[in-house]
Amino acid sequence: MTTPLASEHQTSVAARSPWLMLAVATIGFAINFWAWALISPLGPLFRTTGSLGPLTESDVALLVAVPVVVGSLGRIIVGGLTDRYGGRVMFPIVSGVTILPILFIAFVALDSYSLLLVGGFFLGIAGTAFAVGVPFVNGWFPPKQRGLAIGIFGAGMGGTAISALTTVKLTAHLGAKSPFLITGAVLACYALAAWLILRDPPGRVAPTTSLTSRIAANARLPITWQACVLYAVAFGGYVAFSVYLPAYLKTAHHLTPADAANRMAGFVLVAVIMRPVGGWLADKLGEVPVLATGFGVVVVCAGVSAGTPPLHGIGTVAFLAMAAALGAGSGATFALIAKVTEPSRVGGVTGLVGAAGGLGGFVPPLIMGYVYGRTESYAVGLWLLSITAALALLLTVTIVRRTATKGQEAR
Repeated sequence: MTTPLASEHQTSVAARSPWLMLAVATIGFAINFWAWALISPLGPLFRTTGSLGPLTESDVALLVAVPVVVGSLGRIIVGGLTDRYGGRVMFPIVSGVTILPILFIAFVALDSYSLLLVGGFFLGIAGTAFAVGVPFVNGWFPPKQRGLAIGIFGAGMGGTAISALTTVKLTAHLGAKSPFLITGAVLACYALAAWLILRDPPGRVAPTTSLTSRIAANARLPITWQACVLYAVAFGGYVAFSVYLPAYLKTAHHLTPADAANRMAGFVLVAVIMRPVGGWLADKLGEVPVLATGFGVVVVCAGVSAGTPPLHGIGTVAFLAMAAALGAGSGATFALIAKVTEPSRVGGVTGLVGAAGGLGGFVPPLIMGYVYGRTESYAVGLWLLSITAALALLLTVTIVRRTATKGQEAR
């Protein structure tokens, strides 16, 4: 028997537009990613001003990479919790909790490298918002639209561009605390709005098994480990460039911190635009062709960039082409997951795959900083990216192609 309260709840959920839910989720993802990337644009500034003491290239790389690894590993847990409790609960929680490390950095940690590492560690919570949004959006759309919908949601990674464009300027004009306080206020407003507006998809079935058992079961799925590899290269490459590009451009091409941050924002913008395009193309042409093309472009462009060509010519073209390829590949990866995975397991799979993507972004900056510190050249790191993309391309056209075919037939 349906109670009046349950009937009222069902009517409220049914009245919500999938596109409204997508819009609010995408805004939340962008705001959380804005917070997640607050430290990255300040990396070169910390080294130039010496406010944290003498810093090496590896010190800066570690500082900007710590939030990435925490946000990545945290997705495993948050993805499973989203399957259980839904995005309506998890979006406000993640957004609200992120405010705490932001305030800690603003008022306590800005003059201490060790405390900034601690603040960056907990700032990584913001990066887990991705594992909330994918299963939430997936449940609101039919299979034939999920590639586009999840791609649009994924465009919220453009929050890193907001950070790149505003953090250095706000610091210069309003003081070091200002970007953190503004972001914290925006997060608080969003947490409240998300609680009032968001509703979980109609017919959502919450799993009853334990979180650990679900994580273990999802890890055994073939699509999980395959998508982990693909996303570690596609999204990991994007994250690596978005957090390390300012330091790279300043060191390799002698740009000012503000100019380097602006160019990084351009890289991010191209990747953001191409993510929903990649999801849409995956719906129309298939996920494997989109992924294969994207990895092929990265193979070529990373090899070109290894020669440090001038930015006013082929150098900029190569980086923007890589941004487009990495964005499209990220969108196509989750279009593939949505089409071959049971809806009740999408959150758990997303958490694992999202973690792999974030970890893929954690390692390259450390390698680039280490290699440059010993060779004064970034060529080795970029050649390693080219080789890694080639291996991902091979995986895509062989094993992933078979998994995609079997999975779509089963679904």
